[in-house]
Amino acid sequence: MNFLEKLAQSSKNNRSLLCVGLDPDPALMPEGSTGVFQFNRAIIEATADLVCAYKPNIAFYESMGSEGLDALKRTREYIPADIPVIVDAKRGDIGNTAKAYAWGLFDYFNFDATTASPYLGLDSLEPFIEYRDRGVIILCRTSNAGAVDFQSLFCEADGDRKMLFEIVAEKVNEWNTHGNLGLVVGATYPEELKLIRQRYPDMPLLIPGVGAQGGELAQVVSYGVDAGRQRTIINSSRQILYASKGRDFAQAARQAALELRDRINSLL
Repeated sequence: MNFLEKLAQSSKNNRSLLCVGLDPDPALMPEGSTGVFQFNRAIIEATADLVCAYKPNIAFYESMGSEGLDALKRTREYIPADIPVIVDAKRGDIGNTAKAYAWGLFDYFNFDATTASPYLGLDSLEPFIEYRDRGVIILCRTSNAGAVDFQSLFCEADGDRKMLFEIVAEKVNEWNTHGNLGLVVGATYPEELKLIRQRYPDMPLLIPGVGAQGGELAQVVSYGVDAGRQRTIINSSRQILYASKGRDFAQAARQAALELRDRINSLL
């Protein structure tokens, strides 16, 4: 089963477009936590029937050195096999470097998908795209405030003036010959999200920025969800992970995930 098939199945089974970001921050984790893997395991056990995917951001694990990377591998292995795991790695390089990144994320860690940067062009993405059963989700219109520095710049393309994020989306659509590419489009820019979904109705979209970053959920659902409700991944991290700093953190995470999942479904 490839990434998109697994995503469609988990979305249907759990009646969910919710993705939980597994971003363990020791400064925010509950007091008395016994370790990153143990924290993640409790979150997974509490939410596995409520999500369409999980998304660990690799930076949180890399910052802890070998212990963190070991926790990441154990976390990946613990997640139920029928739930896709998207590693938020934002890789982008050329040649053997890109091949090494792809091997590490897909062969060693066995992630179902990764985020990647388009800045270096197609040859920097080809080593990832060649894993036809894995997803490659390309940064397009990100949720951070600084996204406007480049992504909103007007460029000349095909005799027309378009914003850079529009050109990225067009290129990704052209490159999607194996059907395993998607786009990252932030919840904090709803009009751009609407534009991308209208132009690419079947493109898988990873939508960060709901919750702590201020994205409006009603607009995300209205503008971003695909007709089949199988290719939309609405991510929330801190809002769920740190719903409580007490011993009830896992139960609180479940409640927060349940409420968000059900809010999405009610808006649908």
